[in-house]
Amino acid sequence: MTLTIATPTTHRTPPLSEQLQRLIDLGLPELAGISAEELRSRASTLRGRPDSILVVGPAIAAPSQLVTLLRRGGKPGFVVEDLTDLDAFTEHPDLDACPEGFSLAHGMDRGDDLSNRTPDEALPEILARGRRPLTISEGISWLLQQPEQLAPNHCFMTIASRHRKPDGTLDARVPALWISGGTGRDGRTRRGAPKLGWCWAGNRHPWLGHASATAA
Repeated sequence: MTLTIATPTTHRTPPLSEQLQRLIDLGLPELAGISAEELRSRASTLRGRPDSILVVGPAIAAPSQLVTLLRRGGKPGFVVEDLTDLDAFTEHPDLDACPEGFSLAHGMDRGDDLSNRTPDEALPEILARGRRPLTISEGISWLLQQPEQLAPNHCFMTIASRHRKPDGTLDARVPALWISGGTGRDGRTRRGAPKLGWCWAGNRHPWLGHASATAA
């Protein structure tokens, strides 16, 4: 009898050179105030795998900037009006810090099977699987390369990014990426656009997974 062991499917991604060119074509040099040549130099030491995503860290472009490069149906990504402190969200204190410049994330998964769990419930489960949750920058960078991963009723939270309050406790807001359903406070129609918002750490949402990557 032959024993078959199921293993996760590797989702192949384009070579890093193609991913970087896509970022350049989307306007990252202008956004970051860095030349395309300098961006290529900064990414030149990275060595990808078949499932690698090139992550743009906050030292290159803050999340509030980076999200504007997202497109869905021709509409640009945006940050909700009541998340003005988005760029103050940093690595969850229980996790290792991610690089500030270019880095790689591997084996991205939207975490659909973890939907309808709170972020506080999902984090230990992700870690128990030998994986780690995504930061905001990683989530945006993934969608810049594979925008189809943001789909109706299949969006995700980036629970590796949290904000510390002055007393040292964690702010209860957790960033998430989903599809806008209406009009912003400025009156602009944004239905269908990529949206970076937040949810409470203790809330459950059946349409929001908890995205993660392999731990190594």
